[in-house]
Amino acid sequence: MNRNTSVELQTVALDDRGEALVVVDQTKLPGSLEFVSLKTQREIFDAICALKVRGAPAIGVAAAFGLYLAAKDIRETEFDPFFDKLSDACAYLSSARPTAVNLSWALSRLMQTAQGLKDRPVAEIKERLKQEALKIKEEDEAVCRKIGEHALTLIRPGDGILTHCNAGKLATAGYGTALSAIYLAQERGYHLRVFADETRPLLQGARLTAFELSAAGVDVTLICDSMASVLMKNGLVQAVFTGCDRVAANGDAANKIGTSGLAVLAEHYSVPFYICAPTSTIDPGCPSGADIPIEQRPPEEVTELWYKERMAPEGVKVFNPAFDVTDASLIRAIVTERGILYPPFHKSIPPLFGRL
Repeated sequence: MNRNTSVELQTVALDDRGEALVVVDQTKLPGSLEFVSLKTQREIFDAICALKVRGAPAIGVAAAFGLYLAAKDIRETEFDPFFDKLSDACAYLSSARPTAVNLSWALSRLMQTAQGLKDRPVAEIKERLKQEALKIKEEDEAVCRKIGEHALTLIRPGDGILTHCNAGKLATAGYGTALSAIYLAQERGYHLRVFADETRPLLQGARLTAFELSAAGVDVTLICDSMASVLMKNGLVQAVFTGCDRVAANGDAANKIGTSGLAVLAEHYSVPFYICAPTSTIDPGCPSGADIPIEQRPPEEVTELWYKERMAPEGVKVFNPAFDVTDASLIRAIVTERGILYPPFHKSIPPLFGRL
C-alpha cells in the first residue's frame, strides 16, 4: 500500500448507483486490501458480525446505508405496511452487535426520519432515507476532524502516545477518533512516537492500527498487550488515547477488551488516559457501565484463529468478551467533537444533550 492510502480510502460507502454498501474487508488486512459489495440485509448483518466492517462510527454508517437499502427493496407503497417492514429490518440490523451504541443510534435516526414523513409518498421517503444516511457519513467525517483538533491540545510535540485496538480511519468515515489527533499531529510536524497494542485476540492493533499508521508515515511501534506497563514505567508514554463503543451517563466507557487494564496501569504510573468519542457514542439513557451489554465472541478467536495449528487444548473453557468497561474514575477526560469533557462526568455529559 502506498503512503497515505489508508487515510484516503473510503472504509464504508454507498456505491455510485446507490444499490450496494461497499466496505473494506478488514478481516483481510494487512495482507490484502479488498472491498466487498453488500446488497442484502443478511450480507450486511454478517459483515458487521464477522468484523468485515468494525469500529463504532463505521458500524453506524454501515447500518444507516443498510437500512436505506432495505427500504429501497420494500415493495409496499402505503406508509403503514412499508414502515412495518422497515421496522423489522431495523430490529434485525440492530441485533448484529449489542455493545456499539452508534449502531442503534444511526438506525433510530433513519426510523425517525421515516416517521416524520409518514404523510409523504413512500418513494419520497426512500430518497430521504438515502440522503439521511449520506448525511450521517458526512457528519462523521467532520466529527472525527473536530475530535482530533480538541485532542491535539492535550499532547506536545515528541510525546509518546499509546493506543489500543483500532480507532482510526478504518473504524470511522473520517480520520478516526483516537487516531485523529495523531494524523493531525503528523500533518503539523509533531513527530509523535506512537505505540500500538496488538490487541488480542483479534489483533486490531497489529493488523489495522499498525497498518494504517505506518502507511501514513507515522512513527509507530507495535507491542504485545502485556508490554504496556514496561513502556509506562520507563517514561516512554505521555498519554493513552483510545476510542470506545459506548459511554454511559456517568462516564464509564466500554471499549475493546484490554482497555480497562490499560487505564489501571495509566493511573498507577500517572499517565493521563483519554477516551475519544463522538457524542453519538455517549448513551445518556445508560446509567453506568454495569448497564452496558457486553458481547461474547466465539472461543475459536482465542484458541485457533491466528494459528496454523490449535494453540490450546481441546475442550478447554474460553472466556472471550469483546469489550470491557473502564471506570469513569480512571478516565482523565472524554474528547468529543463538541469539546473536552472533564470529571465529574455525571455533570459534564448532560449539557451535551440539553439536560441539567
